[in-house]
This record gives sequence, structure tokens and C-alpha cells, in this order.
Amino acid sequence: MDFSLSDEHKALVESARRFVKERIVPVAAEADQTSKFPKDVFDEAWELGLVAPIIPEDCGGLGFHEMEHVLITEELAYGCTGIQTSMTANALAATPIILAGSDAIKKKYLGMLTSEPVFAAYAITEPAAGSDAAGIQMRAEKKGDDWVLNGEKCYITNGSWAKWYTVFATVDPTQRHKGIMAFVVDRDTPGISVGKKEDKLGQRASDTATIAFEDVVVPKENVLAEAGHGFKLAMQTFDRTRPDIGAGACGLMRRALDESIAFAKERKTFGVPIAEHQMVQAMLAEMAIKYEATRLLVHKAAWMIDQGSRNSLVASYSKAFGADSAMQVATDAVQVFGGAGYMKDYPVEKLMRDAKILQIYEGTSQIQRMVIARNILSGNR
Repeated sequence: MDFSLSDEHKALVESARRFVKERIVPVAAEADQTSKFPKDVFDEAWELGLVAPIIPEDCGGLGFHEMEHVLITEELAYGCTGIQTSMTANALAATPIILAGSDAIKKKYLGMLTSEPVFAAYAITEPAAGSDAAGIQMRAEKKGDDWVLNGEKCYITNGSWAKWYTVFATVDPTQRHKGIMAFVVDRDTPGISVGKKEDKLGQRASDTATIAFEDVVVPKENVLAEAGHGFKLAMQTFDRTRPDIGAGACGLMRRALDESIAFAKERKTFGVPIAEHQMVQAMLAEMAIKYEATRLLVHKAAWMIDQGSRNSLVASYSKAFGADSAMQVATDAVQVFGGAGYMKDYPVEKLMRDAKILQIYEGTSQIQRMVIARNILSGNR
């Protein structure tokens, strides 16, 4: 057992950290206030290989393992989880293709992400199907050799910008998970329309939108999973991407801790820096514990993915514990700052707003506990 990072990992972290310090941290507040994603930053990150680095080499990607991916994700999230979410959403959209796509599909759609700095999106959530992913209502009807999609997806990250979507639909809503299929759909396909950009509490730099599908024709070669296999593919995807949410939580927590330590050393009450007050020290210590524990869970989950081991349980550990810890750490950071923490002049109020969605997207903290409970009750520990 070895917890140390290799020299290659250290160099990767240092490169990502330098980029975040120079390019993301300076623009994060403005991107949050204006709800505008800094595309130039994305383009530079893409050039450095920080966007969807898990894409295989034979598709033009770097072919990084999940461990490298979570290391990069933590660094990006340190700068801004909104910017990071839009960047890592490309990997989320690509994962079902990596897992189940034909060689032709992989070459075409993963190749798009590696040939130029463009976006992709993972479209599963619907107005009536969030945590209950098996409750998808979007219909997939076969006509000749093609499939026709009708329905609506909501809260889709990169929804307005994506060049293509990974889309889940059902042949029959009454069949629930047994009827779900998966497709790759080009953005410019007739019948696709993008709704309003959502005005969010946090992670405001990332694009989130509703997408409507009206008689959208998808060729048979763009089917990723037939009926009965789409739901399984969606869950396999989450097993691989939930550790990325934990990694994002790590970046946010480390930023909150760094900001809190610096402020506590400068801010004085009762004639001494507040860092000398035991109650403040206790809060800082708890923040550090939550960060370190989440990071270990994330790294274990990533290691299991790279080993080819089943990781549903640990992926949910890392996501649930990381998201809940990030929310608590960000709240405590605001408390350390006191009244100043409630003001937009300091970054911790943004961290608190950004943290909340970590407990919601890609399976709420409550859903993660259901996954964990089912696993441990069935003897899988």
C-alpha cells in the first residue's frame, strides 16, 4: 500500500495548479457574477490536456487513468467549481461512449472532443425523472432503421453549448429501467431546441439548460444501448464519474480551508488573531479532516476504477461524504470570516453557494445512501 503520488502525478498536479492560479482564480468571481463561462480559459485548458483527459489515445486523447482525472479535477475545482463542472462534463458525456460505443462512434464523437475545444453534454434528467432515473418519459420510437426521439431534458450542463449529446430515452415508460435506451445525438439534428439558460444559486459560470426533442431522427448506428441496457449503462457511467464529484468537493474544501487559514491569521479580536482562539482552531481542524478523508475516498474509488474492480459502493462513499463535507466546510468558512464572509468581497460566500449542488447532481446525497445501504445489506462491503 502506497499513498504517495508518482513523480508524473506530481508534475501533472503542479501543471494544473499553476494553470488554475494564473487563469481560473483571477476570473472566477466575475464569471460567477455575470454567469458567463470564460471560453478562452476553456480553450487554454483544452490545449494543456486538462479537458476530458480520459479519452483513449486511439481517439486522439491522452488516455489518462481515473487517478490522473481526479487529480486534475481537484485542482480545477480549487479555482472554481462552476468552470470545473463545465470542463468535466465533457468526460461525463464521453464515458458512456468509452464504455459501450462502437469503434466508429468512438472515433467520430470522442474525436470531436480531441480535435478542437468543443463541449458535449450528458442528457438524462427530466422534469419528472431526477433521482428516479428509471422514470424517464422521453420516448424512443423505431421507424424503419432509425429511431425518433420526443421529450424534454432539463438541468443539462453544457446544454446550450454542446456539439453532441449522450441521450437516454425509453421505448415504454411503463417498463421503467427495462425500456431505457441510450443514443448519441448531434446538436444540429432537426427538431432539437435549447431552452433558457438557468439562473442558478451557485456554479453560475457553468451553462445549464433545458433541451427539447421533437421528432428528432437518430440513425441506428448512433444507438449506444438497446432497450434494457440503457439504464445499466447510465449507472455504470455514474460509478465512474461520481468520484469526480468527490474530487471537485476536495478542491472546493481545500480552497475554503486555505482562505480561512489566511483570514484567521490576519483578523484580530480581543487583541489577538482569531487563529489563536480554540473554537476557531477546532473549526479549521474539522475542515482539514473532512478534506483529507474525502481525498482518500476519492483516490480509493479512482484506484478501483483503474484496477477494473467493481466500485459502486466506494464511488457512492466518495460522492456522498465529499458533497456533504464540502457543504459543511464551506459553511464553516463563512463562519470563520464572520460578517465579512457573508459579503461578496470575499470568496467564501461563493464557495458556500457552489457547494450545495454537489449534494444534488449525479445522484443526491440521499440516493447515495440508498445505494450504499443496498450494497451493504446484500453483503457487498
